[in-house]
Amino acid sequence: MKIVVIGLSHHTSPVELRERFAFAESKIPDALKSLRENGIANEAVILSTCNRVEIYIATQAEPSKAFAALEQFLVQSANAAEHGGRPQGLYSFAEPQSLQHLFKVACGLDSMVLGETEILGQLKDAYELAHKNNFTGARLNKAFQRAFNVAKHVRTETNIQRGSVSVASVAVELAEKIFDSLSGREVLVIGAGDTSEKVARALFSRGARSIVVASRSFERAEVLAKEFSGRAVKFDDWAGEFEKIDIAISSTAAPHHILNAVKLQPMMKHRKDRPLLLIDIAVPRDIDPAVNFLENVYLYNIDDLQAIADDHLKQRKLEIERCEKIISEKAESLLGARNGNLHLRPALE
Repeated sequence: MKIVVIGLSHHTSPVELRERFAFAESKIPDALKSLRENGIANEAVILSTCNRVEIYIATQAEPSKAFAALEQFLVQSANAAEHGGRPQGLYSFAEPQSLQHLFKVACGLDSMVLGETEILGQLKDAYELAHKNNFTGARLNKAFQRAFNVAKHVRTETNIQRGSVSVASVAVELAEKIFDSLSGREVLVIGAGDTSEKVARALFSRGARSIVVASRSFERAEVLAKEFSGRAVKFDDWAGEFEKIDIAISSTAAPHHILNAVKLQPMMKHRKDRPLLLIDIAVPRDIDPAVNFLENVYLYNIDDLQAIADDHLKQRKLEIERCEKIISEKAESLLGARNGNLHLRPALE
């Protein structure tokens, strides 16, 4: 049996298209059952995340026939015929490229954030769901276990997964350097822009609590605060929160500084030497750079965060060639016993 894969991802299709083909977790066992009962696959795993929908199968059919059957299955599962049939950006791989692709996905090399590790957990969950429902066998079991081992090997032997690569993750990294733990830390969001929302969400996901949101649109502030189980305050009242907070994220449309050293210094006297992290994402800037000279104040603007993220990304990109070599060697090892010596190309889409 050969392993083939068909799918679409953020590389090839917009979210408006991907969401139509996504599988709810509760629907996946029935979908796997259908793949087997219809003779499309002997073994199957479905991976469905916000960034990709992929079907991995082991089959005795020729790859071209397997691809056609999988495409039809994907379209029918999504009721996509009424939306134009075949999804734009659909890709398919047969061996050895299918294995290389699986290994790339497991290692985070195919992810939107290069080297991220969340996809490995999602891939393990997808495999476990298929495995516990008896939809995998010797071929996929071996392939997925090898993929997990390759991901571990890449993580330990290269730097591809080290360093933050987004504004939100950099903000979390900085916060964790300033505070031993984000657990229970209080965050103030001034203005409810998209980037500040992402930073707040990243901090919240790492343990920060008591998210307070102040926006000129109080309704918007209430919606965002509710998402974080926090509270909204009127925009004119945000300064009153500085005595209690640990982190402030500012992103307003003000044409001038809304916070300067003269305004902040009296507030700091009531904080009893507690550190304060200020993240200014606004352009023009909301916070006067001079506040950085105040004791226990740590100010970072959008350029500071992006520069740190870009440095981390450069470090990761330098590791891609090493990762590709590892993946190619591991795929060759997996297939070598059955197919003889293979000379695989790096798995590039």
